[in-house]
Parts: sequence; C-alpha cells; structure tokens
Amino acid sequence: MLAKAREIVGGQDERWWSAEVSRLEGDLTRMQGGTQEEVQRCYLSALETAREQQAKSWELRAATSLARFWSDQGKRLEARDLLAPVCGWFTEGFDTPDVKHAKALLEELAT
Repeated sequence: MLAKAREIVGGQDERWWSAEVSRLEGDLTRMQGGTQEEVQRCYLSALETAREQQAKSWELRAATSLARFWSDQGKRLEARDLLAPVCGWFTEGFDTPDVKHAKALLEELAT
C-alpha cells in the first residue's frame, strides 16, 4: 500500500503527503526488521521533506519517529536535541495526539 501511495504522491505532484509516506515507510521497515540505515534514511527523508514544505505537523511526526528510533539505539541526547526545538514551535494544540506523544517522548528523554 505504501508503494502505491508513493506512486500516487510522485505521479500527481501530490507532495503534501510525501513526508508522511516516508515516515510510514520508516515505521514499516523498522517493524519488518530492516537495517538501521534503511529505517533512518526513511525518517530523515520524511524530516527533510516536511522542512522543505514548512509543514510543522509532518515535521513533528517525523522528528518524533526518528527521536524514538534514536532513543531505542541509545542515542538519547541526539534524540532530545532533535525533538526539543520542534516541540518548542507548538504554542497551541497541546491536546492533539501528535503533540502529546512528542512531549511525552521528550519528557522520557530528559530523565
């Protein structure tokens, strides 16, 4: 399904969803036991695309996924340094699931 989504996103210039598709590819690759390099490549692609589009919600999702991945690898400082500034941009919407999840991960990384 993600391959089909990638095809649609690329073929119709529907780049709005591109960052999220890359993030989901990272999640799927991770669940299927892909290499750390493959997983990180997907998350970094999602993060880069979101930043290019100035899509803060997609960037928050990508940063949260990458931070969780790094944290699980023992790279807690790098994860916190990535996620903290992205969380800091949000001055409203604190009750949304994405912001709640990111803030909870950030708190976990601070301990």
